[in-house]
Amino acid sequence: MKKNNGIGLIALCSLFATMLIIPTLIVVPFTNSGNTEKVEETPPTEQVAEVEDSAFSVSVWRSESEKVEEVPLETYVSRVVASEMPVNFEMEALKAQALAARTYITRHLVEGEKVSSEADVTDTVSHQVYKDDKELRTLWQDSYADNMEKINQAVKATAGEIITYEREPIEASFFSTSNGFTENAGDYWEHDIPYLKSVESPWDQGSPKFTDQKIITVAQLEQTLGVSVGAGIQQSTMTKTEGNRVDEVHLGSQTFSGREIREKFELPSSDFSIQQKGEHVIFTTKGYGHGVGMSQYGANGMAKTGKDYKEIIHHYYQDIEISPLSTQTASLNGEKPVN
Repeated sequence: MKKNNGIGLIALCSLFATMLIIPTLIVVPFTNSGNTEKVEETPPTEQVAEVEDSAFSVSVWRSESEKVEEVPLETYVSRVVASEMPVNFEMEALKAQALAARTYITRHLVEGEKVSSEADVTDTVSHQVYKDDKELRTLWQDSYADNMEKINQAVKATAGEIITYEREPIEASFFSTSNGFTENAGDYWEHDIPYLKSVESPWDQGSPKFTDQKIITVAQLEQTLGVSVGAGIQQSTMTKTEGNRVDEVHLGSQTFSGREIREKFELPSSDFSIQQKGEHVIFTTKGYGHGVGMSQYGANGMAKTGKDYKEIIHHYYQDIEISPLSTQTASLNGEKPVN
């Protein structure tokens, strides 16, 4: 009996050792071989409920990879909202942003203004800022699942809706922070747009971008503008728009638009004052962005007072309707719309 038990014990130990060795033999060639690429275990990613699929897609030119990414419409909208508006904003503000983003791209697709033979839009402020899923995961880290769930909820709540004026999708422009008013489209761009009129936006004062300053030298100003001002900047005259931004400013012997000054000196806003102190010029600005359309911080302020996304949209875009996207189906399919 003792001999048999010893043999049995040896056999059992051998079997146990084999069980340990075999998995090692299976794994080692893939992980330690000098001729193969090391394979690392990828941690499981958090699953987030996706927005509903759309019959349409958007071809996005990715500026960093220089490749075109094909994205379903509603997925594109959710990622634009995630990229364009702070995720900690109120839900109704995020809904308003989703509606504006969907309207913007719908109009762009209907008009057929492609950026290349393959791409509809870029992923930059030239159109709408767009980050893909990997970029958003990197940006938000552990907060990704909660943040994306919130964004998707806002997008789903407005799914299939766009903003229209006379049955056409509007130019749904938006910007970060107003100076207390939005701007008439014609006072910043070349032409008036009936639904982009100046309205009050007092909620923006809580924005961290509400005021700012930029200091340059007098020599920089003179060189950039091609003028000689000496000590006469305090005596410069300027006119204002209905939105209380600079319409025109007279410097030296020349006249410049507020937009020209903003762009030449990369100011946050065209609402600025100019002060000279010795050899330096101080621009003090109010607001952030072009000022036309929906103010994002204004929308968030309205949401905090209990306004819903439709009230926000109707405030910033005049005489518009919130319509089903299906009204544009024919145009998106390349057909002539039926009147």
